[in-house]
Amino acid sequence: MDWIKEVEAAQKAKRQILFSTDSEFLSDLQVSLAVQDRRTVILWALELAGEAVRTLEEKYPGEQRPANVLEAARLWASGKIKMPEAKAAILACHAMAKELSSPEDIALCHGVGQACSTVHTAGHAIGFPVYELTAIVHRFGITQCREPVENRKREYLERLIYWKEHMGDGHGQWAPFLCR
Repeated sequence: MDWIKEVEAAQKAKRQILFSTDSEFLSDLQVSLAVQDRRTVILWALELAGEAVRTLEEKYPGEQRPANVLEAARLWASGKIKMPEAKAAILACHAMAKELSSPEDIALCHGVGQACSTVHTAGHAIGFPVYELTAIVHRFGITQCREPVENRKREYLERLIYWKEHMGDGHGQWAPFLCR
């Protein structure tokens, strides 16, 4: 099934999330994520989250929760803070989404939370694309979103390859639990 049909069905059902983690459209990305070193996936997710954070900062000047959660995730991945502190920042970012009215921005907030949760488990990584692609559909509309969505998915795969090849360049110290 064409992914547009899946998204249209999700819209018709009034679902907030327009893509599914088990969507055929995202299956190649899912497979690619599954075979990567956990630290590669974290670097990938945090880079993508950083882009979304910058977008949210432009729209909501003075709102610190997206930037705070990104910093908390980086510190957590470095072993400088523990999970409860990072979890509080993640939950605060998700809470921000509940305060917003823009479906695009709601999806971006949830995407940032999912990306930062990748430090806990790599399974959260696919959450960022699910939410960000949803945001892209909201931004462009169903009739104009095909090219932006498909281009962004290609970028996800390209950046994952980049981080696979440059994992040693991207972070510095890792928390011991990420080195096992």
